[in-house]
Amino acid sequence: MYAKQYEITLPADYDMKIIRKRVAEGGHVLDDRAGLGLKAYVIRERGIDGSPVNQYAPFYLWNDTGAMAHFLVGGGGFQNIVRDFGRPVARHWAGIACHAGPARTTPPKAASRRLIPIPSDADLDGTGLGLSALIEREAEQLRRLSRHDGVHTAALAVDPHHWQLLRFVVWADSSAPDEEATERYEVLHLSAPGLGDLPEGQSW
Repeated sequence: MYAKQYEITLPADYDMKIIRKRVAEGGHVLDDRAGLGLKAYVIRERGIDGSPVNQYAPFYLWNDTGAMAHFLVGGGGFQNIVRDFGRPVARHWAGIACHAGPARTTPPKAASRRLIPIPSDADLDGTGLGLSALIEREAEQLRRLSRHDGVHTAALAVDPHHWQLLRFVVWADSSAPDEEATERYEVLHLSAPGLGDLPEGQSW
């Protein structure tokens, strides 16, 4: 499993109905994309749920990195983003764990993200295993969170370049009751052709 997200921050006075219309008209094009676990078409609107910005920030879980590469640089769809908004940074993370929640069959309305730095002192115990212990704790926390009645899908992933830890949860509820979330989103559409192929539990 591989996670990817790009964030398109828009002007403060941007009419977000434009993004809503874009997703309503074109969000279905990845509904049957081979290699894609899920794509959550998510937005943040300035002043809603504490968001300081207007933002379009699609999030992906890929089962096939070749399919992900084709989407990004092989003319498989990302060229439409480049054409309309310029080329944003595409953040990516290696998957650690994924869980289906009790609301997996319910169309999601919200999502939450917790993106935090992994502290440099995680390995100060002299064994080199401090990072592994931290990840095990985070994976267990994700497993517990995934039991919440409103959870559709919960994922944990790591960026080993910037050493950041990502927790992304898709929720059936209109709000995302994740107290530790650093960002909260509205889900406009979910493409999930390979949802059943996403790994269940920790990846090792």
